[in-house]
Amino acid sequence: MAGTLLASREPVIVGIAELPLKDGKVLTPMTPLQVQARAAHMALKDCGIPMAAVDGLLTAGMWGVPGAGQLPTITLGEYLGIQPRFIDGTNIGGSAFESHVGHAATAIAAGHCEVALITYGSVQKSDRSRNLAGRPAALTMQFEAPWGMPTPVGGYAIAAMRHMYEFGTTSEQLAEIAVATRKWAALNPAAMHRTPITIDDVLASPMISDPLHQLDSCLVTDGGGALVMTTAGHARALGIKPVYVRGYGESLSQWTVAAMPDAARLLPAEISGRHALAMAGIALDAIDVVQVYDSFTITVLMTLEALGFCQRGEGGAFVSGQRTAPGGPFPMNTSGGGLSYCHPGMLGIFLLIEAVRQLRGECGERQVAGARTALVHGTGGTLSSGATCILSSH
Repeated sequence: MAGTLLASREPVIVGIAELPLKDGKVLTPMTPLQVQARAAHMALKDCGIPMAAVDGLLTAGMWGVPGAGQLPTITLGEYLGIQPRFIDGTNIGGSAFESHVGHAATAIAAGHCEVALITYGSVQKSDRSRNLAGRPAALTMQFEAPWGMPTPVGGYAIAAMRHMYEFGTTSEQLAEIAVATRKWAALNPAAMHRTPITIDDVLASPMISDPLHQLDSCLVTDGGGALVMTTAGHARALGIKPVYVRGYGESLSQWTVAAMPDAARLLPAEISGRHALAMAGIALDAIDVVQVYDSFTITVLMTLEALGFCQRGEGGAFVSGQRTAPGGPFPMNTSGGGLSYCHPGMLGIFLLIEAVRQLRGECGERQVAGARTALVHGTGGTLSSGATCILSSH
């Protein structure tokens, strides 16, 4: 059924935007609501669609304002002055926006909306609202939060330590990811950190949660981004060359680290990736550029294994030799990712924006030659959720 609907009303991405930052902060003081509105107007301008035409609205919270996450879609709709007929406030962490693309694609294909707007906004760096103090000791978190593990880094550190124990993965191999990602950031004028680093630099940076160092860890920045989706027919009428949503999948595993079925295995990515590729009808060797959530270097390594780019336990060898750096055979996280470009609490929408830019050939020095198909994967929570999108320029 899904294939029939998609064939008749192909969902495409036609507009993208993100707010410029300076030193990781928005240029002028704004609330997360203002950040999202600004990004939304920029993305709509990018494709020439008026706000009044938006009849689908998807968002996942507003970092930096206590209590603002309760009804974010309603709050944003009110602020934008629209009354959408399709709404989605799914929040599964940093993977929410890949999930939103899938949900919007399904809604567009089924005729539930014509123009879907996906947004995110955060001022966590400006408001200094990000810390390692932990989560409330309620519901399932009551079995974990009281014992003082720094979150979320502590959970990722457990996964990294387990991966090292089982497969012999080394800190040097994890550092390869940070170094390669910084090389991409050096080609991106918008990246927060562009100064080259070495593997020794990563290993010499402060230990945050053993075995993860500061340079194994994502940035803390503000950020705002938006995507506009519609039908391929609408895009043609506007004279826009769209990016097609060919496949998507989503899954989850657990919230608390103690409940992970296997601390060295990323089950949500295995499920979402398999489903997305099957829907798109392509194999991994057809992917030209990869954008995967890099909250920490171990996130990337485990994701590559889960998606099937290498076998379990082989992630360390796979990323060695700067394989994922500019000029390498596996272009990945070409904006500089969460490790060097930005990380405003949830990164997933920025992975999508970079993938669209690559497929539209708009990335300047960091452009991957001949990029026609991209895989974008978001990870949410503490290795808790996963959502995968396959995008194509044709």
